[in-house]
Amino acid sequence: MTSRFTKPAGSSETTAAEEAANHRASEHISDFMGDPDARISKHYLEALSYRFPSIAKASTEIINLCSILQLPKETEHFMTDIHGEYEQFIHIMKNGSGTIRSKIEDEFGFDLSQQDKKDLATLIYYPQEKIDLVKASGENMHDWYRTMLLRLIRIAKRAGRKYTRSKVRKSMPPEFSYLIEELMSETDYADKNNYYDRILESMIQVDRVEECICAIAQTIQNLTVNHLHIIGDIYDRGPGPHIVMDKLMNMKAVDIQWGNHDIVWMGAACGNLTMIATALRLTARYGNLDTVEDGYGINLVPLLRFAMKTYADDPCICFSPKVDENTYDMNDLPQDTKMHKAIAIIQFKLEGQMIKRHPEWHMEDRLLLDKIDRKKGTILWYGKEYPMRSMLFPTVDPEDPYRLTEEEEALMEHLKVSFMNSEKLQRHVRFLLNHGSLYLIYNSNLLFHGCIPLTQDGNFAKVPVNGKEYSGRALMDTLDNLVRKGYYLPAGPEKDETTDVFYFLWTHPLSPLFGKYRMTTFERYFIAEPETHVEEKTPYYKLYNNEEIVHKIFDEFGLDWENSHIINGHVPVKQSRGESPIKCGGKLLMIDGGFSRAYQKTTGIAGYTLISNSYGFKLVYHEPFTSKEDAIRRGSDIHSETLVVENVLRRQSVGDSDTGANIHQQLTELRALLAAYRSGEIRERE
Repeated sequence: MTSRFTKPAGSSETTAAEEAANHRASEHISDFMGDPDARISKHYLEALSYRFPSIAKASTEIINLCSILQLPKETEHFMTDIHGEYEQFIHIMKNGSGTIRSKIEDEFGFDLSQQDKKDLATLIYYPQEKIDLVKASGENMHDWYRTMLLRLIRIAKRAGRKYTRSKVRKSMPPEFSYLIEELMSETDYADKNNYYDRILESMIQVDRVEECICAIAQTIQNLTVNHLHIIGDIYDRGPGPHIVMDKLMNMKAVDIQWGNHDIVWMGAACGNLTMIATALRLTARYGNLDTVEDGYGINLVPLLRFAMKTYADDPCICFSPKVDENTYDMNDLPQDTKMHKAIAIIQFKLEGQMIKRHPEWHMEDRLLLDKIDRKKGTILWYGKEYPMRSMLFPTVDPEDPYRLTEEEEALMEHLKVSFMNSEKLQRHVRFLLNHGSLYLIYNSNLLFHGCIPLTQDGNFAKVPVNGKEYSGRALMDTLDNLVRKGYYLPAGPEKDETTDVFYFLWTHPLSPLFGKYRMTTFERYFIAEPETHVEEKTPYYKLYNNEEIVHKIFDEFGLDWENSHIINGHVPVKQSRGESPIKCGGKLLMIDGGFSRAYQKTTGIAGYTLISNSYGFKLVYHEPFTSKEDAIRRGSDIHSETLVVENVLRRQSVGDSDTGANIHQQLTELRALLAAYRSGEIRERE
């Protein structure tokens, strides 16, 4: 019997048979050691004895773990399709999807005015900025510090009351952990009142009170968002995906299910030319080339020079970026427009090369550059002729339209080196690999960004990958493995071939991250007729309200029908048109509500956040975020409404979660160690 101290997320809880085996291992350790695999188990227990070197320490840990199993289950937050909207993302992280404001209401009720509650919430979200604002107002800071410290401590106690003291301590900034812990243990007993008063006064006297207020605010934030799930699409459209990534890298418990837009940047970091061109086209389209230059230190001067030279006399009428004139420097518009067209044409060429390299993908219908009739100014699109909006293609050879010119090849090689040598981009992509995956099973929930490829009749679609066919969970595992392999392979032909998987995941009809029959990027640029812009969804999105299909997916991933959920992003839910994110009677939750400003006119809101705690599921939908400055100066928060999706009959404990499954495994091993100590099979080290 092999053993380890933890189980992976998604492992099942301890069964009655396992409990019986644990009991037998504790009572009959001699028989256990006589098993054929006993030597492996004994070696493991010997190693474990270095962590718990005595009966006393092993017993104490068993008592501690058994107690933790009875605590309320951790609070999980689910977010998706952030698309670089870093200010809104950071604010929602700070306010815990409205949870902190709820804690303030619960704690203070009618004891504080609405303005005082708003000020306290702002102090928790942006402590130093709020302090600076109050100081500038001429407030009596001594009294203000004391009042706010006491209020913050009350909220911190409420936020941490369902966790162990050890976990609460780990949520505190280390330099203030002792003081905050002391203040949080404050009681109404008169014997200690002077002690707590002196702590507060001393902090003010030694000029450390502001740092302490910031530390308590951070502790409250840390305790409110306990575990964060990002269901894909951190990148593209918005101005700060790199800022979002920096924030995620500083969080203690986060996992990411890759989205198709994340895959683009992951492929670009691997040096895949098609993905580099796609990443640059998308940033140019939304006026966010600063993300590439300032965020990731990638030099775009060669692209600028090429674009200004090649398209000098071209108005590039189809390529004006989609920008907000209030935040975008309109002086950059002419050059950004030309850069946008230059990289888009290169992308279309590289896509054509990719499709021709992979006839097994059956994507020949997406070869469009060779369907243009130069004389007539039209394009033959799926058997029908349409006029082209522009016919200026100075770099496209009609005889070989998918071949890059020498200048384009040199440009792409330069960009490849820049992407692969961007230290920050590589650091972010390694984080995505280490903390991410195509799907995750966590606490009986199946998390993935897009879809499970299905046939029209609801069976799992068979997808060709490297000469074999895969479907369902095996397909997801195979593609996940290829993504990791493509990143870590050394430069060479095998890496080049393997990284083609990123393009497959980005746009193939059978990609679990795309879920549409075609991506009509070319059509949106060059054909005016809206009928050519339609991107029809694949069968998953027509069948996800069918309980039989959802149960089939549960079976494929080893989940039970009664307690499991599928949680998706990718396709914005049009709440303004009456669409609900709750599908299949609550078994499937589609939580893309338009976090990206580009989608908010369509959805009518500014995103969803799903919260799962010991009482069940709550879906929070948010109004658009104005700005950080408004939040600080006027105390404006994101207005959020909460919808109870599901209440559990019995409040869930840690023992009901994947963390509980890990603890049960640890208890099995500790009890075996304890039995080995008591039987003399292993000697105590103390």
